[in-house]
Amino acid sequence: MKLYGYFRSSAAFRVRIALNLKGLSYDQVSIHLRRNDQAKPEYRGVNPQGLVPALEIDGHTLIQSLAIIEYLDETHPEPPLLPSASADRARVRALAEIVACDIHPINNLRVLRYLTHTYGRNEGDIGAWYNHWIDAGFQALEALLAADKRTGLFCHGDRPGFADIALVPQVVNAERYKLGMSPYPTIARIFAACMKLRPFQDAHPDNQPDRES
Repeated sequence: MKLYGYFRSSAAFRVRIALNLKGLSYDQVSIHLRRNDQAKPEYRGVNPQGLVPALEIDGHTLIQSLAIIEYLDETHPEPPLLPSASADRARVRALAEIVACDIHPINNLRVLRYLTHTYGRNEGDIGAWYNHWIDAGFQALEALLAADKRTGLFCHGDRPGFADIALVPQVVNAERYKLGMSPYPTIARIFAACMKLRPFQDAHPDNQPDRES
C-alpha cells in the first residue's frame, strides 16, 4: 500500500488517520506541494488532477480523500468509520463535507497562491481569508454538534469516525493560522479527545517523515 501525500496536506492527513484507525500499514511517498512536485509528469501519471492524496491499494489507484476513506471502510470494516443507520450516516457525511467541501477547497494551497500571485494579496490578507472561511464553517459545525444528542465524546457517539477524521486536520490548520477556538467549545473538546489517541497523533503533520518547519 502506497500513500502519495504531503505532511501539511489536510486531505492526506485525513487518509493517514483512517489508515491508522484501521491498523493498516502503508509506505509514504512525499509530493512536495510547495516545490510543485504535483505538476510533474510522473505524478500526473498517478493522479491527473495533480492533487494529494492518492492511494495505491489492491491494484487500484484511488484519489479524493473522502472516497478513499469510504473505500477503506468498505474493504476493512473494523473498526467502522460510519454508523449503521442511514440517517446517522447522512449526518456524519454532512459534518465531514462541511470541512472537506466547504472550508478546505477555498483555503487550499493553489487558491492561496492564486490570491497572492494574481491579486497581489499579502500574508496578512491570506491569513484573514483563511480564518474567515474556517470560522464560517466552524460556526455551523459547532451549532450542529452542540445541539444534537448523537454527539458524544466524538462527533458521533463515543468512537472516532468519519466526521472526526475530517475535523481534526481543519482544527490543526486553525491552530497554524492562530484562530482562537474559544467560540467553538464542542469542536475543541472533540479535537482534544481525538488527539489523545495514537492514530491521530501518528497522523499529525509534525510526525511525518517529510515534515519541514
